[in-house]
Amino acid sequence: MFGDCVLIVAISICTALLGEGLTWLLVYRTEKYKKLKAEVEKQSKKLEKQKEIGGDVSNKKKFERQEEKLKTNNRDLSFVKMKSMFAIGFAFTALLSMFNSIFDGRVVAKLPFLPISLIQNLSHRNLGGEDYTDCSFIFLYILCTMSVRQNIQKMLGLAPSRSANKQGTGFFGAPTQMGK
Repeated sequence: MFGDCVLIVAISICTALLGEGLTWLLVYRTEKYKKLKAEVEKQSKKLEKQKEIGGDVSNKKKFERQEEKLKTNNRDLSFVKMKSMFAIGFAFTALLSMFNSIFDGRVVAKLPFLPISLIQNLSHRNLGGEDYTDCSFIFLYILCTMSVRQNIQKMLGLAPSRSANKQGTGFFGAPTQMGK
């Protein structure tokens, strides 16, 4: 069982590296992405400074225009990334199907907790028995990939900057409000 866990972690690291490699090939190295990312960084820092200053009504209107421009650039950046997401999604679906068939019906880990009922179907997928602390491949793989991919992005310098994350104005991000 321990060997399966190590193998699944290795698989998740390899697939995360493959995914970031494909994303770099299709997105990160393009001029359009580099230009948009630099613009988002610049606007995020500018908005941070304006938030600290605060100000009167004219500054508020200027702030709102800057914020709207940042949202537009973030949306454009997300659309640039979107094309690679389809390629990565297709590749990962094929890999996941292959690995899922290899580990089908095998308990790969023992969870130290009983998962909530919504997650039990995923954590106990294709496993026999009623011991819901038994863990299937798919659950462990998803957990590993979620944690490993973000760390790999940080190590390779591909993660969004802190100032851009603070703004929270990404494609699915919540809109920010100017301080009162």
